[in-house]
Amino acid sequence: MSVHVIILAAGEGTRMKAGRPKVLQEIAGKSMLSWVLEAVSGASPNRTVVVVGHEAEAVVEVLPEGVETVLQADQLGTGHAAGLAMDFLDPGDDDTIIVVPGDAPLLTAEMLDDLIGSHPGNAVTVVTTHLDDPSGYGRVLRGDGGVTAIVEHADADSDQLAVREVATSVYAFSAEALRSALGRIDSHNAQGEQYLTDAVGLLVGDGKSVGAVMAADLPVVGVNSFDQLAAAADVMRRRINVAWMRQGVMMDDPSRTYIDATVVLSAGARIFPGTHIEGSSSVGAGARVGPDCHLHDSRVGEEAVVRYSVLDSAEVQARAEVGPYAYLRRGSVLGPEAKAGAHVELKNTTLAAGAKVPHLSYIGDATVGEDANIGAGSITCNWDGYDKHHTTIGARARIGSDTMLVAPVEIGEDGWTGAGSVITHDVPPGSLGVERSPQKEIPDYSDKRRKRAESDQ
Repeated sequence: MSVHVIILAAGEGTRMKAGRPKVLQEIAGKSMLSWVLEAVSGASPNRTVVVVGHEAEAVVEVLPEGVETVLQADQLGTGHAAGLAMDFLDPGDDDTIIVVPGDAPLLTAEMLDDLIGSHPGNAVTVVTTHLDDPSGYGRVLRGDGGVTAIVEHADADSDQLAVREVATSVYAFSAEALRSALGRIDSHNAQGEQYLTDAVGLLVGDGKSVGAVMAADLPVVGVNSFDQLAAAADVMRRRINVAWMRQGVMMDDPSRTYIDATVVLSAGARIFPGTHIEGSSSVGAGARVGPDCHLHDSRVGEEAVVRYSVLDSAEVQARAEVGPYAYLRRGSVLGPEAKAGAHVELKNTTLAAGAKVPHLSYIGDATVGEDANIGAGSITCNWDGYDKHHTTIGARARIGSDTMLVAPVEIGEDGWTGAGSVITHDVPPGSLGVERSPQKEIPDYSDKRRKRAESDQ
């Protein structure tokens, strides 16, 4: 006997009104379909087939190697989709067919293992759950303790709508039973579609055994709207954060900490509330990130500190310090014990070990040497209106406050610039570069301005 999986991912998701396939909406850095595929792979099926339809090419692009696809060109319902997949698989009668929706990101391999383990002897085994608000989901009808049918929300009467046990659209079928039921499903319903849920009632009518597995820990299964997406994301965040905390990561308030599934954290790191860490980001042991930080594809080294700041494709090495209110843009690198302080913006800039930009500066397309210090209000003027140019600041250099460094320009090792200077030429090592107009005082200027203003009235 073989186990095959059919993932239904052809729908448009019109209730989301998002202009993209519903199954590609993301939770914790991964599409809903990717979460489903991860759960399915953990159950080790012989074959996995994804039924695609709306924007099929975009959906196929995210599929891992070895996952097969079948096209549902006309979305005629879940029963029709399952039939296409069965024709493609052509399984043996004794095979088990697992059917899952592509919009169920909270599925786990453990749940599918339970489903497969509960299925022997049944024509179909369904996964159900109880919801406080079951609106939009198919209701599970029972008689004499067993499942007798599943009725879709749009087709349910008032008594059926009061039922809070709902179908999750997760099934295990015997291939023979599914093949038999699919041949009899019609579209005489509110939506004019072939419902896979109707297979349950048909098999009950055949006198076949129908089993049910209750998934009590899944408050949201299928996701049909953005409020349901947010609810599922909340569950996923708790799973991710609990797993990291059990591995030695401290989170002061995990309910306000947002970690993508693709992020790597080290034991001993501390994440403060309001922090979002996304993409391929990583945080080293002993580092402190937050509160209120946003890291995307960025690395924070051991014992580094990042507070109230945004990092986009940046690297902060060991014991470096960022913030508060700093913005490290793509290509920025802080060496060990370097600092990008309050209201500092870096772009494509490397600060060597111990270099500091303490506050209120923009440094772009620059290389800053070891232990150099850049005074408040300084700017690298790196764009001439057409091209970007590089600035080099040597080791131990001292850039005076409010210095404009007009690139391309180089400040040599141990070089200085005077505060308020506009530096347009290289400053040799150990030298002071100053560019200022002589100060001039105009006596009685205040009285002259006042008299001029009065005469203009």
